[in-house]
Amino acid sequence: GVALHALPPQPENTYLCQIYNLTLLCMEDYVVEPQSVQFLVQHGFDFNKQYARGIPYHKGNDKGNENQSQSVRTFFLELIRAKKPLILHNGLIDLVFLYQCFYAHLPDNLGTFTADLSEMFPAGIYDTKYASEFETRFVASYLEYAYKKCKRENGKLKDSSSQHLTVEFCNYPANMSHYIDYRHCSLEEESHNMGGGNKVPICEKFSAYGWCPKGVKCPQSHNIDRIIDEDDRLWEEKRKKRKHKWKRRKNTEEPAKVLEQESSGKETEVAQNGEEGPPRKQSCYEPAAAMELAEITPNTEDRPLEENSMDLEPEVRSDTKKEKETHSPPSQGGTHRAGFDAFMTGYIMAYVWMLKKGKNTDAGERPWLPDCHNKLYLSGKSMPLQIVKSLFSKSSKAHSQKMKLAWASG
Repeated sequence: GVALHALPPQPENTYLCQIYNLTLLCMEDYVVEPQSVQFLVQHGFDFNKQYARGIPYHKGNDKGNENQSQSVRTFFLELIRAKKPLILHNGLIDLVFLYQCFYAHLPDNLGTFTADLSEMFPAGIYDTKYASEFETRFVASYLEYAYKKCKRENGKLKDSSSQHLTVEFCNYPANMSHYIDYRHCSLEEESHNMGGGNKVPICEKFSAYGWCPKGVKCPQSHNIDRIIDEDDRLWEEKRKKRKHKWKRRKNTEEPAKVLEQESSGKETEVAQNGEEGPPRKQSCYEPAAAMELAEITPNTEDRPLEENSMDLEPEVRSDTKKEKETHSPPSQGGTHRAGFDAFMTGYIMAYVWMLKKGKNTDAGERPWLPDCHNKLYLSGKSMPLQIVKSLFSKSSKAHSQKMKLAWASG
């Protein structure tokens, strides 16, 4: 997970970011998919460490008075007690996992599930995939694309001395070095401006969905910076064409007629851009639903570690004891790790909040971000899943017991 804390003495929109990556181990039998395991290994996941020192957990309801023990369930209850907003990216499956593994048995129906969630997180649940498609209206919304797009736009705001987002990281002492990984979060990949790399064509499937069936073996480019460059270039070309058409109309037709045509032309463009739904790239067919839910965003470019760079994200790991053996550098095959995914998710939400709140909005108002409040992205749907307790839904019995436990001992 990731924590983004506002720093009051600092300029507005400045956050202190702390990233944590907890290695967990399910103590019940479960099925693994070879492709998923291979993907995790490519991105530096250490299965030996997981089975040797992973934090144990079990699914379903509590077994005994677990609130008195130091467990993931106790930690999850603390998150509920904090009454803070919960932020995810494409978060429906994540919420199902969190509920089932750290809270209680899943309810039998969706209405009960959303009713429980609305009480568990009264400050709201926010989905950055929904925000990326329906609020900022990016043409693609997979995690790394949305993050880099936000960071690029934030850089433009900073260069023009406009209101912009600033993120600061903690300086960890040397004796914690065994527990901390670093990854580049620079604006552009080092290979982005190298001539040779730009000759490789962009993978259209990865460009549209952040997923490619060939994975790291794909001969085409999965470079997010090039993909965003191409999208920006196409958008600018369309904008110039529209502007040119409107100018020709103004020069050849009566003013009243021109206004009518301009209005209808704009409405058509908005409709094509997804007024009824989010903007989408049209060059690729939809991937398998299971793969889209996984939000796989691999990056085949190697990135060397530079510990003194200001463009590094530190991530604290949950090793339960200090390792005495020599440490090999972590995998550099991209940033797709739970902690870094959480950082990108938090960054996107902070950026959208900065854009939406404006200068005159009281930050203390509730709900925190009304347009995205309690709306979960649904794949292939133009409407989100609303996290609400309807008049026809009841909370589950297990949830009611957990909430009593949380507040009785909180």
